[in-house]
Order: sequence, then structure tokens, then C-alpha cells
Amino acid sequence: MSISIIYGIKNMENISANPLAKHFRQPAIYMKLPSSGRFWKEGSLNLPATGDIPVYPMTARDEITIRTPDALMNGQGVVDVIQSCCPNIIDAWKMPSIDVDAVLLNIRIASYGGNMDFDTKCPACQNESSFSLDMGKVVQQISMPNYDDPLVFDGFKIKLKPQPYFEVNRVNQISFTEQQILRSVNDNNIPDEEKKAITEKYLNKLIDLNIEVSLNSTSSITLDDGTVVTNIMHIKEFYANAEYRILKDIEKRLKEINDQVALDPVDVVCSACANEYKIPLTFDYANFFG
Repeated sequence: MSISIIYGIKNMENISANPLAKHFRQPAIYMKLPSSGRFWKEGSLNLPATGDIPVYPMTARDEITIRTPDALMNGQGVVDVIQSCCPNIIDAWKMPSIDVDAVLLNIRIASYGGNMDFDTKCPACQNESSFSLDMGKVVQQISMPNYDDPLVFDGFKIKLKPQPYFEVNRVNQISFTEQQILRSVNDNNIPDEEKKAITEKYLNKLIDLNIEVSLNSTSSITLDDGTVVTNIMHIKEFYANAEYRILKDIEKRLKEINDQVALDPVDVVCSACANEYKIPLTFDYANFFG
């Protein structure tokens, strides 16, 4: 028995002492989160005292994961890659939405370098060309929008917050599915009564989605007497029974916040006709890596 134990220990030593360990991936860059760690759920982020989190290049498994359509659609692929490349992020599902693009941009920089090629077509002469963009400068554009100023109504104030990535992804999935269903209304083989039922169901779902977005974006509601309401079920019940203008005002403020964090369009000069034009910067995660 003692021989077996000794052999087992020796074997474990051989397994643990990998001579290639020093060549394992190392942090390529360090980044500061736009949120600076605000709005993260307790236990979902290990934020160093410096505020800088290490970003590792992707592994072969990460590369496959981020290119798998189903994993991207349900959000699990994005979460897995973030947690692999940023081990200080314990639960990426709970990360505030404001940090998602910044983290993914830095993962791309850590994996492929600072430049990314974009294809474009000149609106004047239709000439197709490509240009290289410094992604480091793009990252510098991302900043924390203002969530400190509450929406003020008669009798109460609503303080907003960024949605967690899980809720953003869930709402996007539901919205995508509902839009697919609504497109089926154009099918001439579907009876008019069925089309009407589909449309009504979609509109009701759209109302529910608007309430969900408002709910997930609400930090607290403070009454004039100083009572602070944070109970999610109480807030949900309130939004379901509140005047429509309240949800419209929340929607308007959220749009203003989104406009604050929107990336500046890129100035492009056509190589064929010298026409100057702008293209918006949007990132499709399916084509973003690789």
C-alpha cells in the first residue's frame, strides 16, 4: 500500500510540474471598466484596488465558442469567452451592459492586436474599399453615462441604472423571436383571423417588453416622504399600473443615455473619387472576432 501511495504522489508531481507552464497565456493588456465597478452584483466581480483588470488572449476553445451561432444567440458564448479572458469577472451574466462592449473590444485587442479592418462602399461612386481602425482609440470613447440624475415626477423620483447583461440578452432574444413571428403575418397562406391574433399577441408582448426594460433599468423609486422602494415586484406592479407617460419618459431617458455612449462615426475618404463620408461604428459579434 505504501508503494502505491508513493507512486501516486510521484505521479501527481509529474502531472503538476508541467515544463510548458511558463508558456501559458499571460495578460496581454489591463483595462479599466467604464462602470469602475459600479452596478455590479456582489460576488460577480473581483476588482483589484487599482481598478485595472487583466485581459488574456483567447484560447482555441474561446475561438470556437465565439464563432458558434447558437452560443452567440443565447449569450452563453459571450459569457464564456469573457470569463475565460477576464478571470476577474466571476459572473459575466451580471455585468452591467455599459461594460460589455468595452470588455469585448479589449479581448479582441489582446487576441489580435490593436487594428481592425472594415469594409465600406462610397455612397457617391459605389467604390468598395477597406480601412484599418485603431481599436484602442475606439475603447477610449466608451465612458460611463450619467445615471445619477433621477427622473422627477409628481410625488416620486425614479433613479435608473444599466441593465445586467443577462436581462439585455433575454429581452433581445424575446424581441427577435417576436419579430420573426410578426414577419410570418405577411404569409398569404395564413388566414386573416390568425394574422390578427398574431398581431395582437405581438403588440401585447411589445408592451410587456417595454415594462421589462424599464424594470431592469430601475435602481430605486423614492417617494416625497423619503420612502425608498427597491423591491422589484413592487416596482413591476407600479409600472404595470402607472400612467403611460411615465414609461415613455423612462424610454426617452434611456435613449438619451444610449446616445451618450454611442461611438462616433468614422470619417472615410474614398480612394477613387475623394468623396468624404461617415460610417457608423457598429459591431456584430459574429464577425467581430477573427
